[in-house]
Amino acid sequence: MFSRVWFWLCGLGKKQLKFQKGPDRLSQLPDALLLEILSLLPTEDVVATMILSKRWRFLWMMVPRLVYDDSYKKIERFLRFVDKSLVLHKAPILETLHFKLGKRCRHEDIPKCIRASDKSSVREVIIEIDSSSRPSPLILPKSLYTECRMLVTLKLNNVILVDFSSHVSFPALKSLVLVSVKYPGDEFLSSLLSSCHVLEDLVLKQCPDDNVITFTIRVPSLKSLVLHTSRHIYEDDDAHGCVLDAPSLERLDIRDYDGEFCIIENNMLKIKEADIDVTYILPGMILGRITSAKRLDLCVFSSKIEYPVFYSLITLNICTCHTEWVDLLMSMLRVSPNLRDLELNLVHRYKHELFIFLDQYIFYPNVIYLYQCHDLTDGPLACWSEPSLVPECLLSSLENLEWEQYDGTEVEKEVAAFILRNANCLKKATISSNSTDPNKKLEMIKVLSFSPRGSRTCQLLFD
Repeated sequence: MFSRVWFWLCGLGKKQLKFQKGPDRLSQLPDALLLEILSLLPTEDVVATMILSKRWRFLWMMVPRLVYDDSYKKIERFLRFVDKSLVLHKAPILETLHFKLGKRCRHEDIPKCIRASDKSSVREVIIEIDSSSRPSPLILPKSLYTECRMLVTLKLNNVILVDFSSHVSFPALKSLVLVSVKYPGDEFLSSLLSSCHVLEDLVLKQCPDDNVITFTIRVPSLKSLVLHTSRHIYEDDDAHGCVLDAPSLERLDIRDYDGEFCIIENNMLKIKEADIDVTYILPGMILGRITSAKRLDLCVFSSKIEYPVFYSLITLNICTCHTEWVDLLMSMLRVSPNLRDLELNLVHRYKHELFIFLDQYIFYPNVIYLYQCHDLTDGPLACWSEPSLVPECLLSSLENLEWEQYDGTEVEKEVAAFILRNANCLKKATISSNSTDPNKKLEMIKVLSFSPRGSRTCQLLFD
């Protein structure tokens, strides 16, 4: 790795470098710039530069960022290398200490890396533990909670967290990623998150049998939240879901096909972006709390709810996988008076298979009819009834329409024609189709091209 980077930085091939006389161009750069370049390399390659010349012998010791990766060497050698290189490192401040562990790391090796990260001169510690390629997940020690005072970023994948009895505090933790993690229980996760007083970014991707029924997230400092559940069926009778209280949240991404509820305890007045992809019967419980959003991506039931008004909404993306996507679209257009960009897309077809199973065997017996009629090969079946009033955004603000996976069904043609006819400010409408039938594509182009347009400057594009 280092040799390839070295030759590239010098702009030379191996033969050219072999016969070159005098200092190479890289060595002529100032120390500050060389240290920035070295900080982009794995630490093993950084340390290897000490053999290049007298000038390079001690330069690596001042590199501000060290990255240790155990994925390509024996773990014993890796740990010895970590110890020796950290002892020799002389920079007064180590900006970032990054560990990538898991493929070869053992349970007993984790505490050694944790102790190495607890240095007073380290400003940011990143620990990535990924044991997804192991036959069994790593069990993390309790020292993870007590000996990482400078930890700023923590990423865990396919590990088991143990319970703790003493006080836990992550005073510097700003980013936490938990993927396929198993917890001692609901209270543990809630307590763990409440100990992160400056946490800004949280990613939770659930796995089967994670021992959590309700994800309770009460973090006042949180700015970004990604909460995804796995596609599996709960075998117990408990009501699974989440409870959120994050008044500073700016970005929300929820994907939940198995849960039954999402309770947001307070309005999220700082929300800028939200991606809501859920199977809850009442998505209005979420929508009513995020009315300040400027961008919304929605894949939800369009149940008969009273939609809140989204005065700040600029960009709206609607997934057309539900049979009632037209109702959702028209409802959102009515309550988005300042909408500028509209995106329609069939994001996922597989959800219908899941919904049919849920409707018939587990949840929502009263809405079976919504999905049993769906044909996965012919696109969503939906109904269109032209509204008596044209939404305000079509008359005064909508500028861009982007429709992906347009299939030219009767409903889609009616919706497209309605938007083109009434969008007085529309500048560009981009329509793309996955159809491989050239005759069908030509027919779609003809129908849309001859549709009346409310905007004389509208440019109609077919992709």
